[in-house]
Amino acid sequence: MNVTAANSFFNIPYWMGSGNIVSNLVGIVLYLVVVSITFSIFGYTVGWLERKIIARVQNRHGPTYVGMWGLLQNLADLVKLLAKEDVIPANADRMLFSASLPLLLALSIFIILLIPYSPTLQATNLGFGLLIIFTIMSFFPLLIFTAAFSSGNKFAEISAQRSVLVLLGYEIPILLVIAAIAAMSGGYNLSSIVGMQAGLHYLAFLMPIGFIIFYISMLAEFERPPFDLREADSELIAGWLTDVSAPSYALALFLDYARMFLGSVIMAILFFGGWNGPAFIPPFFMLVIKALLISFSIIIVRATTFRMRMDRALRLGWVFLIPLSLINIVITYLLFVK
Repeated sequence: MNVTAANSFFNIPYWMGSGNIVSNLVGIVLYLVVVSITFSIFGYTVGWLERKIIARVQNRHGPTYVGMWGLLQNLADLVKLLAKEDVIPANADRMLFSASLPLLLALSIFIILLIPYSPTLQATNLGFGLLIIFTIMSFFPLLIFTAAFSSGNKFAEISAQRSVLVLLGYEIPILLVIAAIAAMSGGYNLSSIVGMQAGLHYLAFLMPIGFIIFYISMLAEFERPPFDLREADSELIAGWLTDVSAPSYALALFLDYARMFLGSVIMAILFFGGWNGPAFIPPFFMLVIKALLISFSIIIVRATTFRMRMDRALRLGWVFLIPLSLINIVITYLLFVK
């Protein structure tokens, strides 16, 4: 597929196909530019919006002084964090401690680059794209535990153990819901899953039990409240991030919004038709709008719920969500699979 300089940023054929080297390189560069700009704007906007919404719920102003409506406050905080010294604890394993967070972020960004954002704006059209994405995500618990264990802090280790237990417990319901989606769509190709939802045949409506299970499990997978068990102010301080210094903490915040972006886009694709929408809205913008609305709901959940107790979080996953996800598979096969 040929790509010329006249191509719109939102009409870029996927580059892992036929075509000469120059056209493929142009496609790669344009694709990376579009996704990078989108992710940066998304992360910054959602970060500001989260602070303002939580402040409003708690009857306070939130960021107000730096920029109009406090829009530049996040930028000021980022500059402040990056300007500080990066300190590594004396008892830490320097190599593992320094590499864990960048690896987590690199995996998140790699997954973001694998996701199709429109019929033409996609890096590759993988037949097992959905399975590949969640296979990569299965490394998150290992890297989180590595980051905490290598710090040499016993409280960080306890926090990481809690995070890993939750992440492992909630991966099973996610995979069972994915199996039901694959049964309905005929495979694990993300573009095919979007295509089968054309005409408002959204899986959130056809498979409401699966959507609820997936939404709750994704909150746990990305350690969003009420599953932010890595932090417990009274006993674990900042959890497995307790010993990171300012620049690494900025990286961790960026990682949180990378994972939120990842989860929101995946839910928009799997349950809300992805880029399907009114003809006057470009497919790329339709997907971004849906992801923003899902992120808004995640922020509302954080602002209005309290942190779950460890035993109740595990009980919810193992005792309730796994059986419900099995029931969801049975219902899907009875109603939709022929």
